[in-house]
Amino acid sequence: MTPVLLLAAEKESAEVTDWAARAGWVVGLLLFVALVYWLMREGWKWRGTLQSDLPELPTAPPRTGAARLSMSGRYHGSTTAGQWLDRIVAHGLGTRSRAELTLTDAGIDVVRPGATDFFIPLVQLREARLDKGIAGKVLTEGGLLVVTWVHGGKPIDSGFRSDHAAEHAEWVDTLNEMINKTETEGAR
Repeated sequence: MTPVLLLAAEKESAEVTDWAARAGWVVGLLLFVALVYWLMREGWKWRGTLQSDLPELPTAPPRTGAARLSMSGRYHGSTTAGQWLDRIVAHGLGTRSRAELTLTDAGIDVVRPGATDFFIPLVQLREARLDKGIAGKVLTEGGLLVVTWVHGGKPIDSGFRSDHAAEHAEWVDTLNEMINKTETEGAR
């Protein structure tokens, strides 16, 4: 036989796809992904249980006064102050959402559509600063407005990003001025 005929004789048909084995792998992979998501959900719930000592979030009083500043943007979450990876999930503080912030002489009113609204009284505010990150969100330097406040004896950092980042500096200056004024009046 000629070499060409030998090569043609040695060719075999293509292997038939084993659909049962392929379906088994797909089902196994889907079950693994479902298990991972379930474990993540249980971890989130466990973190909330560990933080259950945090009291309910304050709500805005009926009269807060005239708005000094307002901002529309995103709420990126809250962490234990100084520990930007220790996310607080209790009472909905771990839920990212759109946010409308209003600063009055009484404090900061945080309205979050689809999530729990809360109010940060002026006497609980400790500091405002520009930062680059908070649990799960890292931005350029100064891209995040971080407000430090105390709730239930626990210092908390809450991160906000305005739709117009140029507003951040004004918020930091105004908040720190108000905090210093409150501390000075409280020391008398």
